[in-house]
Amino acid sequence: MGLLRRLFGNGAPDGFTGALELDETVIAATAVRGGGHLVVTSLGLWVPGPRRIGWHLISKVKWEGSLRVVEAAEASAEGPVVLLEDRPAHRFAVDDDPGRVLRAISQRVEGSIRARERVESPGVWIVQRKIPGRDGVVWQARGDAGVDLAAVRTAAAAFAERLTR
Repeated sequence: MGLLRRLFGNGAPDGFTGALELDETVIAATAVRGGGHLVVTSLGLWVPGPRRIGWHLISKVKWEGSLRVVEAAEASAEGPVVLLEDRPAHRFAVDDDPGRVLRAISQRVEGSIRARERVESPGVWIVQRKIPGRDGVVWQARGDAGVDLAAVRTAAAAFAERLTR
């Protein structure tokens, strides 16, 4: 792989300064107005900075005149279930047609999900996701907007109890 990269490049756009892993493949990219790039790879989404967000930590992505990406942070754990809290949304204005990049992001976010369960009250999603570049999966719990972390913790604890039976 190293020889091919030296001969043909790594597929990243000109001016991209992120340090791709040796086995990281570029799938799609677009320039961001104001500088930097969005680069979709096998391991995550590179955003201006540059900084990579793993597919297992992207909660939502949507086109709203600009690309809106909601990244989750690992808040704590309840047994084998990691509790996530959404960070404020990132918005990226792009000059090119965002369709290819948006599709690539959506496919990888959805593709990281192996199983999902909804706890209607209080409004919590529990998902099993593949972490890019690693073997195995992780259970994650994320509350809907307005659901506090204590309620997410309670739902995750009940789910974790069911896993151990």
